[in-house]
Amino acid sequence: MKLTSQQIEDILTEHHLLIKSADVNATFDFLHYDTRQVRNNTLFVVKGAFKSEYLADAQGVTGLIVEQPLTINLPQWQVTNVQKALSLLSMAFFDYPQKSLWIAAVTGTKGKTTAAYFAYTMLKEATNNHTALFSTVDRITGPEPQDKKKSDLTTPESYELFKDMRRAVDNGMTHLVMEVSSQAYLKNRVYALRYNVGAFLNISPDHIGPNEHPTFEDYLAHKMMLFDHSDEVIINAETDHFDTIYAHAKAEHDKVYLYSHSMITTEESAIHESRFTVTKSDFPEMIGQYRLNLPGDFNESNALAAMMMVAFAGVKHEAMVKGLDEVFIPGRMLSLPIPNHGIAFVDYAHNYASMRALLKFAQSQSPEGRVIVVVGSPGNKGVSRRADFGRVVSELADVVYLTADDPQFENPLDIAHQIAEHIDNQLLVVHFEMDRIKAIHKAISNAGQHDIVIVAGKGEDPYQKINGEDVPYIGDYAVVKQFKMQL
Repeated sequence: MKLTSQQIEDILTEHHLLIKSADVNATFDFLHYDTRQVRNNTLFVVKGAFKSEYLADAQGVTGLIVEQPLTINLPQWQVTNVQKALSLLSMAFFDYPQKSLWIAAVTGTKGKTTAAYFAYTMLKEATNNHTALFSTVDRITGPEPQDKKKSDLTTPESYELFKDMRRAVDNGMTHLVMEVSSQAYLKNRVYALRYNVGAFLNISPDHIGPNEHPTFEDYLAHKMMLFDHSDEVIINAETDHFDTIYAHAKAEHDKVYLYSHSMITTEESAIHESRFTVTKSDFPEMIGQYRLNLPGDFNESNALAAMMMVAFAGVKHEAMVKGLDEVFIPGRMLSLPIPNHGIAFVDYAHNYASMRALLKFAQSQSPEGRVIVVVGSPGNKGVSRRADFGRVVSELADVVYLTADDPQFENPLDIAHQIAEHIDNQLLVVHFEMDRIKAIHKAISNAGQHDIVIVAGKGEDPYQKINGEDVPYIGDYAVVKQFKMQL
């Protein structure tokens, strides 16, 4: 894994990024964008708010990729877009690992992780465990415990993305399922990456704010970029803004594959599972009966998308049945009955669409009981979610405990009050408890035997993001189990 000055110039020129070349004949042994990771003879990509003095302690940098030249005596390639350059150079440095992988990509406001895990589990069964997964929860690059790590972003920085692809290929993986966020396109983390199949699950307002998308239209536009880079495309025919989404996909593809609940018959929807039959599909291998190891009609929809994705990889019906029957998704729809206190569900739901689907499911499962919700909203991002959470608990909850959820540099109580400003249901009982563990315990303690407690937002995340640090946290599900053990 090396990069020569000629390679660098050729790559940047081919993609019309090069403004000024470095007059040097060199070979670089390493590539990075973080001064803390620099090794000997590193080509360093300067991105973000960067100052020349940051390189003072970064021994080993011998060349730079920049948008604005630095006053430093090092060879520099000036480019129009450093994020695009980083993606292209990372591909080359890690010897184009994507060429050795069949890649399925999934995007959507809600359900990305669930659909990705469904597809991963089915493909893992079909490929004898030679499938990798890049998701919001985990990045899995091989079959061993050391090949699994916690994700910090839904779609990582391009360097990390291609680094992990290389690990996957070196570990013998032949297939990859990955979530692709709108931010991945906004920040050019997946620039020039192409997928064998891309699935679009749904769209609703999210990730709109000062540090994210300025408008919903911009958010949708970046979501739809997935179509431009996928050989085959799948769309949920029941998504909002379907006509716009379909038209964008159809402009680039002769055939657009659609799915909807009209393809299935639900046999049973229980508190811990669902059973359904696929009655029609473009893919004969999908036809038949399934037990899904998760409840909810929204998960049946995600399963359809995942089955269509893996059908393009040649997965047979038996592997689909077994994969969906056995799938486990950390932090997604984890349930635990609590004696005399109903049932607690822990889920990563973190926007209006996913919260609404979850609360509607809770209402359907226990119409005689109350829906009690524990929820917060992250600091310094996704500001629009605060109004959304106020709106959704007003519509579908009976009691809400507003608490902390990755407050970062904001005061969690201020965030909670901003959520509360959008609660317009006078019958909704609102509590404020910024200690998340106490909030969960209070919510369950307040629940009767027919009530359902929804703990939303963090799933099994092992930390809270506070003031720029990852502060250890036992995870929502562990908190629920802790309460049960104390009874």
